[in-house]
This record gives sequence, C-alpha cells and structure tokens, in this order.
Amino acid sequence: MGVIETTSLSKSYSNTTAVDGLDLSVEQGEVFGFLGPNGSGKSTTIDILLGFIQRTSGTASVFGLDPAEDGTSIRRNCGVVPDGFEVMPGWTGRDHLAFELDARDVDSETTPLLDRVGLLEDADRPATGYSRGMTQRLLIAMACAGEPDVLLLDEPSTGLDPNGAQLLQELVEEQTARGATVFFSSHRLGQVESVCDRIGILADGSLLTVDSIESLRETLSDAAQLRVSVDHVPNELEPLLNHNAVNGVEVDGCTLHIECSVERQLAVLKQLEQLGVNPREFETETASLQDVFAAYTTSAAAES
Repeated sequence: MGVIETTSLSKSYSNTTAVDGLDLSVEQGEVFGFLGPNGSGKSTTIDILLGFIQRTSGTASVFGLDPAEDGTSIRRNCGVVPDGFEVMPGWTGRDHLAFELDARDVDSETTPLLDRVGLLEDADRPATGYSRGMTQRLLIAMACAGEPDVLLLDEPSTGLDPNGAQLLQELVEEQTARGATVFFSSHRLGQVESVCDRIGILADGSLLTVDSIESLRETLSDAAQLRVSVDHVPNELEPLLNHNAVNGVEVDGCTLHIECSVERQLAVLKQLEQLGVNPREFETETASLQDVFAAYTTSAAAES
C-alpha cells in the first residue's frame, strides 16, 4: 500500500463535481507532481487527504489512516503548505515555526530552519509585515519542521522569486533524501519537471494520466521538434511542408524548427538536401512538461 492512496474518490457540491473517481497511489520517498488547471480539483483532493473536508464517496488514506476518522493524526505527521494561508496577527515568524514544532511534539531549535529559508534576520518581527514571498518561505519552513514523513505542498511556489523557487527545489530534494514523501501541486511546470518522479494530470476532477515525465513525453513523440541550422533557407518551403512527415516549419534566421515525428527526422533531413540545403547542425527537442500538460488538458477540454 502507498503512503497516500485513493480509490474512486469523489467530492460533489450540489450540482458540481470537484473530484470524480480519483484512483491514486503515491509511494514512500516519491515526489509526486499533481497538475491541473485552476478548478480541476487539486486543492479539494488535498483537503480531503488532510481531513478538512469530507469525501462524497470512495476511499482515501494517508499512512493507512482514513482522514475522515483520523484527520488530526494525519495532520500531526504531515508537513503542509496550504493554498491561501493567513499568518496570525501579532505572531512573529519564529512564533509560527515554534507553534508548528510544538504541535508535532518536536523538541528542536527554530533558528537553523529559519536561517535555511532566509528568514533569520526577520524572524522576530510580526509576520503580518512579511512580503508574499517571505510568507511563503515561512510556510515552507513550517512544512519541513520536525522532518514529517509526508509533505503536502499546495502551490508552494506562489509568490516566490527565482531564488525562492531554487530554495524550494533544494528543500524538496533534502526531504526526499531522508525518505520523506512529497505530494506537490503546482502550476510552475518547469519546477515540477525538475523535482518530480511521476506526475498526475487532473482536469474537471478526473485523473487523465499518471506516469513518469519521460514516459509521458514518449506518448507525444509525434510532436517532437527537429531544430536544424542550415547554410541558407530555401526560397520555397512548400516541398518540405508537403512532406508527409512534417507537421509544421518555423524559420528563425538560418535555423529551421521542424515539427515531425522522431522516427521520420532522417527522412526530413534528406528532403532538405534535395532542396539544395546543407544542414550544418541539428538536434531533437523532445516534448516539455508544458507540451505534455497542454496536450492532455486540451484534449480533455475538447472531449467535454
């Protein structure tokens, strides 16, 4: 059994289905990216896993515990970056972190973690005066406090500058290095790509696919791009566009960006030579996570 498990998990509000038949299993030590457009059901799923809201049907478990019955125990052993958190009036950053450690019954100093997230100089002033990025760094520190077994991160990079985003990536890697499991919801696809072992793509409450990023890329091999540096661009590209392996061509100076399947790229290069073009350099650009995400969510929207 995975650390996080759901089976046919659903949540409905009146005539709206927020989560629809979600089957999910996240293993110990895994970084799982949970992706989807706004309103796709990501935050609702996390709230169910933490016991904040009750499911309509199906099952859910964290550490083998049912969040509907053991939500308090689950939350005590999970580090959480919630979506839409508001700091406590009058509390300093150190107060927030100390409270989190106390809630988990952990005897640990606050200073090292505050220093790790770059908040030590501001640790003893009211957190209500923090910027959005500083507040997010504080939430990340609170999630990591006491080395919890599972981290549930709901849009954790919101408000972070590039340095903060890099810090988040490093902390995720540090947590998994000690064996923690990270459930990571984010719209910053490049960041998810850099840290996640697998991703699940959600749309309209339904899970469209779950796989490694590399495997998902392979399913989009027909959308791969061949980037070719040439000695000159032919005056007439129509023969190339009419080639049955080519889906599209863009010209950038003396570089051609040719959309074609990986297995037909050699044929495309030969076609260029027939047009009197000398390819100097070429490389394949495989589908990015953005491409994967767009392909699945666009397809889901078209079907609905």
